Amino acid sequence: MDIGPSEAKTFWIEFLRKLKRRGLNGVKLVISDAHAGKSGRRVVAAFIATAFAQDDAASARTQWRQVADQVRAKLPKPAALMGEAEEDVLAYMTFPREHRAKIHSTNPIERLNGEIERRTEVVGIFPNEEAITRLIGAILLEQNDEWAVQRARYMTRETIAPLGDHLLASLPAVAA
Repeated sequence: MDIGPSEAKTFWIEFLRKLKRRGLNGVKLVISDAHAGKSGRRVVAAFIATAFAQDDAASARTQWRQVADQVRAKLPKPAALMGEAEEDVLAYMTFPREHRAKIHSTNPIERLNGEIERRTEVVGIFPNEEAITRLIGAILLEQNDEWAVQRARYMTRETIAPLGDHLLASLPAVAA
């Protein structure tokens, strides 16, 4: 977690560099809520959903490309974006099947961001960054605990282990 003046590219670059300096390595997936423009979004989203419904990565890539080809004549910009984003968008297909439904969508992130926004608006003005960190940190810990104990847990050590690199064991404990 970090605090910045906006979600501009410069903030995210520095945030990721800080994580790297703190020892983060072996990243397998980054989930972002960045969006493309609104032109043709509904039509393209419906077509894209057919790629997400595929059982394996090869089928998803094939379907993704077929969708891009179908929309190219009427919606050239979204089709071009699909060509550029294919590898990134379908990266979740390399994860175990039980994880895919949880990571192919940004819905969990969007809900979490909505809760953070709702709770920070109640406070309005924070006296300092430490106060922001305490509130948002508490929200994030709440969410982590909820994901850890819910019936269909978000992710477990056991289901992540086959991904290799023993990520959870290799990340050093670092104080914020």
